[in-house]
Amino acid sequence: MMAFSIHSKKVWLMAALLQLVVVAFLGLGLRFMLLEPLAGLNFKYILHAHSHAALLGWLYSAVFVALLLVFLPPELSAKKTYTWQFWLSQGAVLGMLFTFPVQGYAAVSIAFSTAHILLSYWFIYQFLKDARTVHLPSTPYRLAFRFVKAALFFLALSSLGPWAMGPIMATGQSGTNLYFNAIYFYLHFQYNGWFTFAGVGLLFWFLARHEIMISHKVGNTVFYLLFRACFPAYLLSVLWIKPAAWVYWTAGVAGAVQLIGSGLLARLIWLYRNQLLAFFRGWAKALFLMSVAALGLKMVLQMATAFPYVANLAYQLRYFIIGYLHLVLIGGVSFFLFSFFAQRGWWQFSTFLAKWGMGFFVFGFLSTEALLFAQGTLLWLRLGAVPLYHLWLFLGSVFLAAGILLIFMSQKASLVPSGAIIPKEK
Repeated sequence: MMAFSIHSKKVWLMAALLQLVVVAFLGLGLRFMLLEPLAGLNFKYILHAHSHAALLGWLYSAVFVALLLVFLPPELSAKKTYTWQFWLSQGAVLGMLFTFPVQGYAAVSIAFSTAHILLSYWFIYQFLKDARTVHLPSTPYRLAFRFVKAALFFLALSSLGPWAMGPIMATGQSGTNLYFNAIYFYLHFQYNGWFTFAGVGLLFWFLARHEIMISHKVGNTVFYLLFRACFPAYLLSVLWIKPAAWVYWTAGVAGAVQLIGSGLLARLIWLYRNQLLAFFRGWAKALFLMSVAALGLKMVLQMATAFPYVANLAYQLRYFIIGYLHLVLIGGVSFFLFSFFAQRGWWQFSTFLAKWGMGFFVFGFLSTEALLFAQGTLLWLRLGAVPLYHLWLFLGSVFLAAGILLIFMSQKASLVPSGAIIPKEK
């Protein structure tokens, strides 16, 4: 049974959570700018800072810490190498937060973005090297580790998108189809690859940790379906350019295979729901269930975009794209991480402040998602628009920002003892 060194990583988790606070307030600022443009501030530049802080500041950092703590023993996860990697990556994100709002994609901001990519390569190499020393592929966690290896592969693959941005912009193709497809390449392999496979890997680790014996045959089938479909599923992100018919068919088949793989995963969760949920309580249980629901809905929506009409609709009405990305990155990935961290005792959601904070955050997420999809649907059906849409969207974002700030303030330095199991809710 693997040991934990969570005490030494508390400040890392708080740094990751602070990044989410920054993300939420940047998002709040963006939605205020839709109500009242602010002189001297470029909306697009602030959006760049918001998205980079979300993916690289919050999500990358949170998964980074989670993988170290659950897959490596303390003597390896405590290496100074990982300390350098973590804090240098935080410095790179900080650099992006200061430069993107001022210059957008330019020399300095691209330099910080490039530095973060190189640091991620270093992390991938070091983590896999250390994982081999503890023989993870031959332990009860081998299925979980297979997903984690795939996640790290997709993390590296996604970086081809940013690498392509330099030549694309240098040749004067900024804003073209090629430019946007490079961005979508990065996003696709981030949330369908890196974050999804890391999350499933953490889930299977949890099952093995608590001796919930699932069928490895089914688990491997889920892996092969999701892994192989992830490559052609990228085509679902480029259908907005109206490619040849064979591209639609290939994308549709990939989406269907992903849906089947996700269905098998959902069936596994359903079969072992009683044993699994017995280890969760309170907000941890609610967030886990919401993350499963969000990712299930995400797969259905993604499959729908294989149809030309839906693909064109999503492109024309950006409300659907923004709602979809928030559904995946907040409702799916972030809620799962919150749940996992709370179950492990790394974060506490039992205090008055934390409960209210999480309540605000969930309400803000649900209300803004409802507004985004409602606005898109009304415009699609030509039924007008949501009255005072931007005002309501801003107010919903206030709950998101206030909620995550309260959660950050509520986290205490004291922790559940290393390796502890959260008791079953009575």
